[in-house]
Amino acid sequence: MSKTLSNTLFSQLLIRFALVGILGLLWQLSAWLIASPEFPSLLKVADSILFHINEGEMITNIAVTLKRVLLSFIIAMVLGVVIGIFMGTNRWVNKLADSLLIIALNVPALVTIILCYIWFGLVEAAAITAVVINKIPTVVVMIREGARVVDQDLLAVAKVYRLSPLKVFFKVFLPQLYPFIMASARSGLSLIWKIVLVVELLGRSDGVGFALNTLFQFFDIPGILAYTLVFVAVILMIEAIIFRPLDRVVARGRAID
Repeated sequence: MSKTLSNTLFSQLLIRFALVGILGLLWQLSAWLIASPEFPSLLKVADSILFHINEGEMITNIAVTLKRVLLSFIIAMVLGVVIGIFMGTNRWVNKLADSLLIIALNVPALVTIILCYIWFGLVEAAAITAVVINKIPTVVVMIREGARVVDQDLLAVAKVYRLSPLKVFFKVFLPQLYPFIMASARSGLSLIWKIVLVVELLGRSDGVGFALNTLFQFFDIPGILAYTLVFVAVILMIEAIIFRPLDRVVARGRAID
């Protein structure tokens, strides 16, 4: 069984590398055909990656951005899960907060970022607050829908066996929300790092967003693409190292249940 699983994973990994190789080849060929400085080749972008890594600022900026992404992600997920559970399990809370949730979902991220910088100043707390405010509503929506479809029969069985409220929550209620939590976490990561870049571009003096703004001032397209590729690669590593194993654990736990 384990051998079959390892062969499957190896095949999937091989297919992904092949796709990346094909895309890279198409990029390089397209750059040669277009022959324009506005469309640099993959080799030029690779040279730019090596240059910025050797200079040292790329690693520092990526580390700073990842710290902001991680902090914002944790805060937004915790608050979003708590609020989503309350709204999904309490009809009156849902009625009272539904309009506010709709408003929060539709306020542009750029407006929230600008207001946070105006109200709190160009400080780190304002940057994190702006990202968290933009992410919480999407988490709340997913968790609320998950809480609404929790199996009430299982909760009734737990009451029959007189389980404590904590055991009911952690052993019966919360496991049914795992797929919704994972979905909101994965979509949240992709949303948060994009918002963080905008936050850094508008009001921070470090990070990937700040670096991209500086490169834009000099029309350094290879540099912009270099930062983009490296940061996307880091996010894909996080996805492969953290989220995919968690997906398998959750799926295995649900299969056992």
